Amino acid sequence: MEPALATDLYQLTMAGGYYSEGRLSRASFELSVRDLAMNRGYFVAAGLESALDYLSDLSFSQDEVQFLRTLPNLSGLPASFFDEYLRGFRFRGDLWAVPEGTPMSAREPVLRVTGRLPEAQIVETALLSIILHQSAVATKAARIVESSMGRQVFDFSARRSQGVEAAIFASRAAFLGGLARTSNIEAGHRFGIPIAGTMGHSWVMSHETEIDAFKHYLAIYGDQSILLVDTYDTLSAVKQIVAAGLRPAGIRLDSGELLQLSNETRRLLNAGGLEHTKIVASGDLDEYRIKELITMDAPIDVFAVGTNLVSQGMNHSLAGVYKLVEIENNGEWVPKLKLSPGKSTLPGRKQIWRRSEGRDEIHDMLGLANEDGTRKGEALLRCVMRDGQRVDRRKPLSELRDRTANLIRYLPKEIRNITDPKRIPMTVSQSLLDLTEGLRKSLACSSRVSK
Repeated sequence: MEPALATDLYQLTMAGGYYSEGRLSRASFELSVRDLAMNRGYFVAAGLESALDYLSDLSFSQDEVQFLRTLPNLSGLPASFFDEYLRGFRFRGDLWAVPEGTPMSAREPVLRVTGRLPEAQIVETALLSIILHQSAVATKAARIVESSMGRQVFDFSARRSQGVEAAIFASRAAFLGGLARTSNIEAGHRFGIPIAGTMGHSWVMSHETEIDAFKHYLAIYGDQSILLVDTYDTLSAVKQIVAAGLRPAGIRLDSGELLQLSNETRRLLNAGGLEHTKIVASGDLDEYRIKELITMDAPIDVFAVGTNLVSQGMNHSLAGVYKLVEIENNGEWVPKLKLSPGKSTLPGRKQIWRRSEGRDEIHDMLGLANEDGTRKGEALLRCVMRDGQRVDRRKPLSELRDRTANLIRYLPKEIRNITDPKRIPMTVSQSLLDLTEGLRKSLACSSRVSK
């Protein structure tokens, strides 16, 4: 369960301000990705199950409320905000979201929160953190799977993630995105992900000789053993394995020039009758390096990725936003938009309708949720929580993974390309364009009058 205080201070100052002013009307916020990084034709929506768990369990403990009382920034709030509102706080709103694993385009809402203004505000930080982190990793995983051309890819990212809990959910997102196994045991236990691993250099270094390390490991773990061969000299280690008559399930190359080493290793293994011993490659791999190795016919059977699966560089992270799009005023819903240069938003509660025809065509229409979408395609946003209670069943991760793979498989190839892809085409409905333009003119007029 995520702690209620896993949020930014300004969420509490705004919520307290709404409460103090008696502004407890309903409001809708939408979470979307502002733009895609270079060489991205889509992103994979992920993290919905975690978001549902967070909203279902959200509450403030007595200790958390007492801590908030000590913050000078909140000292102007009435005692009832702490004693009554926060102590009795539960998320009682609605959540609409696209199913996990859905390929998405920028500016399309991944989820929509509708609830009382303070409660819809408080959950912003956690929802952004959950959805953007898992979506970024799932997208990277999908791209790596695309580049691997059917060869298995393992997740070895736990030690490179930004914290233990982040590592667990990164492994979940990586599996959703198509990776075959994880080295993270807790992720395997919690989510039912198949587990894989090899050995560390310390195992080899702790023995008197390298061949002793290999023999002892095989004696314990038998034919499932994958031996790490680059502690001292990679090809020398492979030669020792062959000469000693050892028959590991695989050997792992973790450094050096992988193309040359994998070719020579395969030759040595085959010459020694170890045709079925697989070659596992790791070491700062990403979709570009994997594609390059496969294009050059590197005889690598399995790729293991770590750092580049969870790194937070500009070409990996997702720039997401959570913005107010509509607020209730005296029983009527009033659309809202933001006009900041480069950060403007579209007003009103929205829906995405997707039309696709096999692998050849896909097109999204972004419009207002109350539009008639019967002729526009499949509605992607679905109600998954109503009045604080989830209304859909929890789906096994394996089922979500299969669905994700199928949806990505049927994207046109030019959208799935690793370099210079096209984006999922998206147009805005005339009704939404008209509403946006009308609000822009109204705000411009109000601005001139106020001056």
